[in-house]
This record gives sequence, structure tokens and C-alpha cells, in this order.
Amino acid sequence: MLFLMNDVILSFDPSELAPPVTRDRFAKLSLNSVLDLGKELFSEEPILQHKDIERAQRLAALIIAKAPDINAALFIAPTRGCKVEDVQARYVQLSVEVMGALLHRQNAGALTNAEADRQVWQRLAA
Repeated sequence: MLFLMNDVILSFDPSELAPPVTRDRFAKLSLNSVLDLGKELFSEEPILQHKDIERAQRLAALIIAKAPDINAALFIAPTRGCKVEDVQARYVQLSVEVMGALLHRQNAGALTNAEADRQVWQRLAA
């Protein structure tokens, strides 16, 4: 499975990253709760997708488990240690073609934050 986390394409098998909670407890977890968890993680480490890929993959697996159509997430923390409520987050569903193009660029060493913004998040001014 491919998942874009900010500016990094993660490739993993979600079943291998299943959270160690019971089915009932996990079922009660909402997508908003997963979003809050992501904000907490990124408030602690704004470039989590580069610094701790395993945690980023587990977060992506939780997002996919709650919303299987989502295959990209953006978390923007202004500084390390910022308030959780200061972290901005977005989810999107990308086409297979866009994911493939982004993966190709990443494998070529050409996927940058600016490129991910231009292709997906459109945060930067044109």
C-alpha cells in the first residue's frame, strides 16, 4: 500500500502495522481521534515522516483503517513542541496515476516538499 505523508511516499502492508488494541476498542476510535493522534505526533516531531518512518507508517495504517479511501495526509506543525491545536491537518484521496508519479519522483530522489505541495497540497503560491 502507498500513502503520501506530507512529502514522503510510504510503502507498507497495513495488516503488519495493525495497532495492538482489541477490535472493540479500535472500533470506538474515530477518524477525528486518529487526526488528533497525528497532530500530537507532529507537534512532537514536525518532520516525523523523515525522522521516524515506522511511526508515520503506523499513523498512515490507522488513517487507512478508519477511512480506506484516504491515501494522503498533510500535518503542518509550526515548531517542535507546539500546541497540538496549532498543528494543521488535511486528508485527501489521490489517484493511482498521481501516486505512481510521486513514487517515481521519490525513487529518483526528486520528490521535495515544494514538489509535493505543487502536485498535491497546493499550499505554495503559484
